[in-house]
Amino acid sequence: MGRLDGKVAIVTGGARGQGEAEVRLFAAEGAKVVFGDVLHDLGKAVADDVGPNAHYLPLDVTDPEAWQKAVAETTSRFGPPNVLVNNAGVLMFGVSMVDTSLEDYMRVININQVGVFLGMKYTAPAMIEAGGGSIVNISSTNGMAGYGGTVAYTASKFAVRGMTKNAALELGQHGIRVNSIHPGGVETPMTARDNLGDAITEEDQDAAYAMIPLGRPAQPPEIAHLALYLASDDSSYSTGAEFIADGGMLAGVVNPEV
Repeated sequence: MGRLDGKVAIVTGGARGQGEAEVRLFAAEGAKVVFGDVLHDLGKAVADDVGPNAHYLPLDVTDPEAWQKAVAETTSRFGPPNVLVNNAGVLMFGVSMVDTSLEDYMRVININQVGVFLGMKYTAPAMIEAGGGSIVNISSTNGMAGYGGTVAYTASKFAVRGMTKNAALELGQHGIRVNSIHPGGVETPMTARDNLGDAITEEDQDAAYAMIPLGRPAQPPEIAHLALYLASDDSSYSTGAEFIADGGMLAGVVNPEV
C-alpha cells in the first residue's frame, strides 16, 4: 500500500526540480497527481515518464481562470482534490532593496505569494467537497528570517507562512489541514542561476553552502518526502505549523574553527 492511496493531488511547478520530485513521489505512493507549470515541454515529458497516475496541464499560478480550469479538470479526470502542494516559485537575490524595481518586486510577489493565495482560494471548495484534505505551502528559510539582497523573495515567503496560518484557522472546521515547509539551500535549476539567468559559479555556491552545518544543499527528494508526510494521513494532527528542512541553516552561524 502507498501512503497516498486513494488521494488526488494538485502540485504546482511540477515540471522540474522540487516540484518534479513531489510529482514522482506522490504518484509512486498511490496518488493521482495533476501538476501544472509554464514549462510545457518539460511538464509533458515528466507526465509521460510517470505514467497514468500523473497528468500535466499548463498552469500560470497568477491567473485565476487557469486555477479554475485546473481544479475543474482535476475533478473531471480523477475526482475532487484532497491534496494541494503550492510549490511554484521564483527566486530573486543579490539585489539591494533600493535597487529592486517595482516591476521585479511585483513579479516575485505575484508568483510566490498571489499564486499560493489563488491556489488555496480555488482548491479549498473542491477539497471541502472531497471531505477534507491537506494543503502544503512551500515557503523558505526566507519565510523565517531575513537575508540581505532578497527583499521581494523574503516578503513573499513570509506572506506564505502567514497565509498558511490564516487558512489553517479557517479551513480546520472542514477537515482541511494547512502547513508550510521551509527549505533552505535546495539544489534545483531555480537556485543554480542568478537573476540574469547566468549560471552561478561553484565558488559562489560553495560559499553559500558553508553557511549550512551539514555542509551541503538538500536534494529535491529530501523535501518531497517532507511534503509526502504532510500530504498523508501520517500528519493528521498537524496544521498551521512550519516544518523546517534546512540542514541546520537557521540554527546559527557556522564557525569553521570549532
